[in-house]
Amino acid sequence: MNQTRRQFLTTAGAASAGLLLSSMGAPLEKVTPKKGFALKIYATRWGFKGTMDAFCKQVKAEGYDGIEDWFPNNIADEEILYEALDKYNLSYGALAGSSGKNFTEHKKSYGENLLKALSRKPDFINCHAGKDFFSFEENKLLIDFAIQQSKTSGVPIYQETHRGRILFAPHVCSRFIDAFSELKLTLDISHWCAVAESLLDDQKETVAKALEHTSHIHSRIGHEEGAQVSEPRAPEWKNAVEAHYTWWDAVVNQKKENGEVLTMTTEFGPANYMWTMPYTRQPLANQWAINVHMMHEWRKRYL
Repeated sequence: MNQTRRQFLTTAGAASAGLLLSSMGAPLEKVTPKKGFALKIYATRWGFKGTMDAFCKQVKAEGYDGIEDWFPNNIADEEILYEALDKYNLSYGALAGSSGKNFTEHKKSYGENLLKALSRKPDFINCHAGKDFFSFEENKLLIDFAIQQSKTSGVPIYQETHRGRILFAPHVCSRFIDAFSELKLTLDISHWCAVAESLLDDQKETVAKALEHTSHIHSRIGHEEGAQVSEPRAPEWKNAVEAHYTWWDAVVNQKKENGEVLTMTTEFGPANYMWTMPYTRQPLANQWAINVHMMHEWRKRYL
């Protein structure tokens, strides 16, 4: 068993460019970018075990533009974060969310967390707000608050398409887009694949509507039964990989045509997102290497 696993990891880590390109489907339609288009790629700190300085040093060495991480909950960690960002000349996208036992507590924590992050003017704020079981009217209050704060501060604020949160499914997201024409999304469409137990072929118009409102992307690849494939370079995930690149192509082309900046975070996660061996919980692939792979593939495909 150990030899088989080593062989698998070696093969996955050395996936050929030819296999990779074929798994990504047809070549991207060429769109000449208008002035103003840019692609900035951020590294997730999710799963990294070292210090903030060690993380930023490794991120810089790999060639990322910046990092995405939760905004610190105390001044000491805030100083450590910004010292590392300055030291390694990295951009910062903040994560902010809500928590609590009921809507009132979520609303309070969301307001506090969002305002703290806004005080440091990050590149953008990606929100994990509300809950899927709150009413439409309750979750509307959270989105409206974020939109108003974005207008006041000038900082882009995005709502993530995430399981368990406000925009947990395509049809729900569509209702909020109808209510808020200014709604801007972080597209993590892997979650929708898991929620809908499909690659969303029967919801194309609804998905297209969300793509038009996307400003930031988490480039994790999901599948019909979960939010993360085991290894995107493995040929058995060809259909899922192609589906995600088709969605991402549409967003990138839109940003090129409009001359707008697109940000992306490579967000393959650790266990339990990362598949593991039973009992030992040893990961079946290398989270960091997969995310670096996604960064390079995006640069080759879109720049």
